[in-house]
Amino acid sequence: MLILIPVDGIDPKHAKVTTLPNRKKWALVDFDEGVIQAVDFYDNRAEAGVEWIDFVVLANAFENYMEFMEEGMIVLCVREEETIEEIIEAFKFKELDEVGF
Repeated sequence: MLILIPVDGIDPKHAKVTTLPNRKKWALVDFDEGVIQAVDFYDNRAEAGVEWIDFVVLANAFENYMEFMEEGMIVLCVREEETIEEIIEAFKFKELDEVGF
């Protein structure tokens, strides 16, 4: 499955989730069988060249998330997680909050 995260940089170990207006890159995480398979960074979502993204993880529930929902993504937001690794760990244990419900 593919997970999209707006981040402040391109280092997989140090990039932190950020608000949409402050985003420098999109991190696209390929997550399969409980493990991160790959993390790729893009300036815009179209560059990823994928037809379907399963989840988007935002910095908070007050972001403008409707466009993601309209595209069929499940929108989640972090609680205290910041790095990609922390976010995926929380994702595995269903510790992210669902937005829009």
